[in-house]
Amino acid sequence: MSIEKAKAHLAQFGAAGRVLEFPVSSATVELAAEAAHCAPARIAKTLSFRTDGGVILIVAAGDAKVDNPKYKARFGCKARMLPFDEVEPAIGHAVGGVCPFGVNEDVDVYLDESLHRFQTVFPACGSSNSAIELTIDELERFSGFKAWVDVCKGWRA
Repeated sequence: MSIEKAKAHLAQFGAAGRVLEFPVSSATVELAAEAAHCAPARIAKTLSFRTDGGVILIVAAGDAKVDNPKYKARFGCKARMLPFDEVEPAIGHAVGGVCPFGVNEDVDVYLDESLHRFQTVFPACGSSNSAIELTIDELERFSGFKAWVDVCKGWRA
C-alpha cells in the first residue's frame, strides 16, 4: 500500500508518526484543505509529468498552476502530465495520494517556488486520505528534491 511506502520513507527522518490520516477524502486540493483545516494554497500538491528524460514530480502550492512556457524553458519539452493509468506504476503512488515520499527510484522531485510563501505546507502521504504538515526545510530534506524550479503561475499577488 502506498501510504506504507510513504511512512517507511518518512520513518528515516523520524516523521512517520506525524502522518495524518483523515476519515474523509483528501484527494483534491479543496478536500485536503478541508481535512487539514488550512487554506488551499498551503496544500503541497504533487504533479506527475513525463519529460524526454523520464518521469518527474513537481510539488507546488495548491493555488498554483503549471505555466507551459516556463515549464518548457526549464525542462525542454511540453508539460505532459502522466495519464491516470500510468501514475501508480511510474511513481509508486496512485492518483489522489501522489507525494514525494517513497517514490520509485528513477523519479526526480522538483519543488516549485510557489511553496516559499509558507512556513508549513501539507503534502499527501501516499493515500487519498493522508497528509503531513512540514516546514519547507523538512520538505526539502524528506523529499530528496533535485532542485527548486519556477514553473507555475497564478499564485503571485
